[in-house]
Amino acid sequence: MNRNGLFFKTFLYTAVFAILLVSVTAFLFSAQIVSYYRMQNTDHVTRSYQRIVTGAQDGVGLIESAKRFYEKNQSLPFIILDKDGTAVYATPGFDWPGINDDPPPNISPDTDTSSLVPGDGVTALPLTVYSDNEYEIIVPGGDFADYYDGLTLRVVVAVLAILGTALLCAFVFARQITKPIKTLADVTGKMANLEEVSLPPKRADELGGLTEDVHSLYVKLKDEILRTRELEEAQRHFFLAASHELKTPVAATTALLEGMLENVGEYKDHPLYLRECLKLMDAQSDLVSEILEIVALRDGEIVPVPEKLDIAHTVGDVLSDIQALADANGRRLVVKIPDGHVCLADANMLKKALSNVIVNAVQNTASGSEIRIGSEASESHCRLCILNTGARIDEAVLPMLFDPFYRVDKARSRKSGGSGLGLTIVKRTLDAMGFDFALENAPDGVLFWVDVPKG
Repeated sequence: MNRNGLFFKTFLYTAVFAILLVSVTAFLFSAQIVSYYRMQNTDHVTRSYQRIVTGAQDGVGLIESAKRFYEKNQSLPFIILDKDGTAVYATPGFDWPGINDDPPPNISPDTDTSSLVPGDGVTALPLTVYSDNEYEIIVPGGDFADYYDGLTLRVVVAVLAILGTALLCAFVFARQITKPIKTLADVTGKMANLEEVSLPPKRADELGGLTEDVHSLYVKLKDEILRTRELEEAQRHFFLAASHELKTPVAATTALLEGMLENVGEYKDHPLYLRECLKLMDAQSDLVSEILEIVALRDGEIVPVPEKLDIAHTVGDVLSDIQALADANGRRLVVKIPDGHVCLADANMLKKALSNVIVNAVQNTASGSEIRIGSEASESHCRLCILNTGARIDEAVLPMLFDPFYRVDKARSRKSGGSGLGLTIVKRTLDAMGFDFALENAPDGVLFWVDVPKG
């Protein structure tokens, strides 16, 4: 047993309290118990010898009644004194010094019979059970020595039994109180090490509530830790990918500038290669802007300002900037949005998300394919759909398309100028506005949908 443990301390404190309580109780009531027994013993003796007086009141003399009483109760010794203190009758069993001498001793009226010393074998003080103007009946008070031994033994046994019961109750009490606390301590120890733990059996008391609260806190904390780890891993991946994306054009620009400085071969045409360097720097500037936009969306620096928007008009504004790109790549944009569909969203953020999705579809659709844009209304929202016909994406790849710098076809994406951040910005933007969305394979191609609340 751990002496520093909660169970040992609780049991020790409870046991000490029980021992003190039993000891004080035994001390306070021991004298009362002895006094009560003496009173009961005296009352019993008095009632036993009362028949002598009762017989005398029936017309028989006291001495004659005493003789008849002794004939029937020879185990009850007594002595009768007259008003002068002279023994007029004494039973043989009443063996006081001189009582059986001839003549009987004289006990003066001034003698305190309650203090006379009994003879051999008698250790109790005498009792006066009857007294009038003529006679006084004195009897032995009983052998208290044997009783005290028996009473002491009974008291000790009773105290030990009470004390044992108290200690057992203290043990059960300490165990019942500390067991759930020990269980909770073990569980929290495992929680501290992020080990898998199950919720202990439900209790209806405060400890049960505390256990549930701790377990709930553990689940939330564990989810937060896992989320933090995922964010850290995503951040690490983001920085690695960003450094890779920036490193290549920076190295290319450096090579161009070095060639021009050294007037090597074609690099002597400085205006031509300076324009190439400028294009590379513009591309990297756009990339840095997109990275900063993602960071701002993640940190909540961009706050949506919802307003009522006509969906058809909003999509038309987006397509006006993309139509030329679609025509150049041989893609057809088909729009079927019913009139009267109005949503509640931040105009700039929604246009940015739709633009990135449609541009991504244009860049990843085979020549001659259609990109269908439509809207379906329900009771609480409108679902905007963008279908990239004829395309299909591996199901294992779909969840990764929103990761920063992820490309299914890296070579084609770089050639077309994609940074790999378009869908990441889409996800951050729609998450910031609290819209549900998904990218999934459909029977006719790859479908992107987003639910926007009705305005």
